[in-house]
Amino acid sequence: MSRQAIFITGAAAGIGRATAERFAAEGWFVGLYDLNEAGVRELAQQLGADRARAGRLDVTDGAAVARAVGEFFEAAGRRLDVMFNNAGIGQTGDFHTLPLAQHHAVIEVNFKGVINGSYAAFPFLRQTPGACLVSMSSASAIYGAPGLASYAATKFGVKGLSEALSIEWQQHGIAVMDVLPLFVDTDMVRKFESQLKAKDVLGMHLTAADVAGTIWRAVHWPRWWKRVHWYPGLQGWFLALAQKLSPAWFNRLTTKIISGY
Repeated sequence: MSRQAIFITGAAAGIGRATAERFAAEGWFVGLYDLNEAGVRELAQQLGADRARAGRLDVTDGAAVARAVGEFFEAAGRRLDVMFNNAGIGQTGDFHTLPLAQHHAVIEVNFKGVINGSYAAFPFLRQTPGACLVSMSSASAIYGAPGLASYAATKFGVKGLSEALSIEWQQHGIAVMDVLPLFVDTDMVRKFESQLKAKDVLGMHLTAADVAGTIWRAVHWPRWWKRVHWYPGLQGWFLALAQKLSPAWFNRLTTKIISGY
């Protein structure tokens, strides 16, 4: 199989599904993996058996991730052009009011899951010329978001991991990037939107398809321009730039006001 191939975690809905649809429409072979096995199997049927491979996957299980990536590599004709670490869960509420187990679950999926996916994908990305590792971070990694403390912390972790691996893996010919969107119109965000005070201030201007478009551009970005962080939409890009240019006290104050604290 000469077609390029992308492995996507959390592919049953939202950004993962939109990304699968975008890459499949461009002729790529897509790996659809999620805890929601029925969802990815339905999507695979929609895309066509010759365009997709689907399966159930718990990203917190490192051995299971390694097996799934290895099997996909073989099914794709021994190539893995893009590993997309997308699976994630959310939580909202003041840090001390949430059960400790909920904090741990967010860390397990959002950060440990990215570690597992990146580690499992490395040997296969290294064998594929021009390969990329793309991971979902969040605009909450621009400045720690009140009401999303553990979630934001995991996204800071993904951002830091991406920066480190973008340097480490350059010698292996692998580009490493993350994507940091603001509020995206997905089921996960809609589930918590009544508790997200910042959304009332910033709005929700992005769709899953918008983020998928950013991922497509990131994967095809010229390699000589080492761009690690991608902010879908002008609003996210502006906030990131403002945070870099503003003093620390101003960033803290504006975050406090926007989040309603």
